[in-house]
Amino acid sequence: MSLIKNIEFSTPLKLADLIEYQPGQIVSMTIAQIPTANITLFSLDKGEGISTHTTSGDAMVQILDGEAEITIGDKVIIVKEGETVIMPSDIPHGLEAKKRFKLLLTVIKKH
Repeated sequence: MSLIKNIEFSTPLKLADLIEYQPGQIVSMTIAQIPTANITLFSLDKGEGISTHTTSGDAMVQILDGEAEITIGDKVIIVKEGETVIMPSDIPHGLEAKKRFKLLLTVIKKH
């Protein structure tokens, strides 16, 4: 049984090409989900967002296309295509699409 799903094996891929933008929506595709880790692709259309929340694991956001406004605690940062930011566990964080963007989210949880 494969731990990775929804993605072709043994083939070079551009992750940004695996998920499309949908007008006025957030689209997600789970790549892997186990008790201690999740890997998910997201696309967020302009004006969409993920409200402030906390997680029990460290979250690494890799921007694949566009530009994200990310709030971590009381700090607001802009993360652009090709850049990565870590959102620490138990610190409130959220994302907003001032411009549309795609990201790869990897969450590593405490066990």
